[in-house]
Amino acid sequence: MSLGLLIVVFLIALIFVLVSIIKFDLHPFLALLIGGLLMGILSGMSLTDIATGLANGFGSTMTSIGILIILGVALGNLLHLSGCTSQIAALMLKMTGQKRAGLAVNLTGYIVSIPVFFDAAFVILVNLVKSLSRKGKIPFVSLVCALAVGLITTHALVIPTPGPVAVAGTMGANMGWFLLYSIIVSLPAAIIGGVVYGKFLGKSDKYANDFANAFDDVDEETEITSDKNLPSGGLGIFLIFLPIVIILLGTIMTMFLEEGTMAYIFFAFLGDKNMALLIGVLVAFFALKKYIKESFNEIVTDATTQSGAILAITGAGGAFGAIINATGIGDKLVAGMTGLTEGAGIAMIIAAFVISQVLRAAQGSTTVALVTTSAIFSPIVAGMAGASPVLVVLAICAGGVGLSLPNDSGFWVVNRFSKFDVKQTMKVWTVGGTISGVTALVIVIVLSLFSSVLPGLM
Repeated sequence: MSLGLLIVVFLIALIFVLVSIIKFDLHPFLALLIGGLLMGILSGMSLTDIATGLANGFGSTMTSIGILIILGVALGNLLHLSGCTSQIAALMLKMTGQKRAGLAVNLTGYIVSIPVFFDAAFVILVNLVKSLSRKGKIPFVSLVCALAVGLITTHALVIPTPGPVAVAGTMGANMGWFLLYSIIVSLPAAIIGGVVYGKFLGKSDKYANDFANAFDDVDEETEITSDKNLPSGGLGIFLIFLPIVIILLGTIMTMFLEEGTMAYIFFAFLGDKNMALLIGVLVAFFALKKYIKESFNEIVTDATTQSGAILAITGAGGAFGAIINATGIGDKLVAGMTGLTEGAGIAMIIAAFVISQVLRAAQGSTTVALVTTSAIFSPIVAGMAGASPVLVVLAICAGGVGLSLPNDSGFWVVNRFSKFDVKQTMKVWTVGGTISGVTALVIVIVLSLFSSVLPGLM
């Protein structure tokens, strides 16, 4: 099937998913599976391949984030039931003030996502955002936008996140210069897409007073209990960042240890996201035990119950994405757009961004989009005098930030944990991320204008 027809089929499947959920109130789990089935049939896949692809896509998504989500919910419940989240919120508001709370959340997400995968970080921090919204009377959508965009921007742009590392390695870009310029590019992008746009959303009549309705599951008693009966906000921040520090420690140590040694194996195990979060949950329970009435078994049981719908929908999103990938639309996009990469300078930067963005939208995964696009541009940049590997890498990574659609598991993580509907998720998450990505592209273009005088760009 030609690229044009595959794009039409993809749009039909995507429109079906969105309309069936928004207009006809079909459960997202069913809408995504049927959308994948429709995509497969219309693209000419065999029924056997469709069935296998849906199952494998669901399974691979669970492998990636299944344990993560359950443990993340358990950690969130421990922090919430102990009153920790309200204390952290109070501490953050005291430090930043109500007017800058969005910036504080955005920068927290920006930093946390450097060593930690987006899904894990969002799950860990979303309950904090809920309490911060309620205590500070700050529109919930503003804070979710600030957090989510801060997380995804560094996830796509800043090493040692796997996607940027892989792209920089493939393109032969200097890691030191890439790290420096990625921070210069990503920080204002995260702020504009997360904080500025988030504040704009929060000013609308629909969302301006939505800092209480989102929390019908929040125990009011927890909110009004005197501070002396609650753990400190400092302890809560320590418990949130503990798994993050463990992951970072494991990542750094394995960079300097010889592969295969006992020390390497230990730190690789320690730095695994699932193990780090498990350690974090166990430490949190013992540290907060005296503040919690429920037993540990009850908390874990509640976490598994709460996670059920989230896991189902997220897995179905992975299944939908797997069928899209199986149609070969990504390969055909690559073949069809390679001709756009001819030329140097700004034209190449824009082409790199566009291809990365299109691939991100088509198959859902930021990392896959980045790696695939870098494979296209690597030989072109290598054979072209005057082309800056660092700038092209930055453009590719910027393209992986936005246009998150329902075929992206991150879309459903934000949707379910924030208790948004699909339209709201797209306004907050999809649009906010896209603004951040486009902002990053603009900054890269500006840098390219001064590439002859700026160090590390030629």
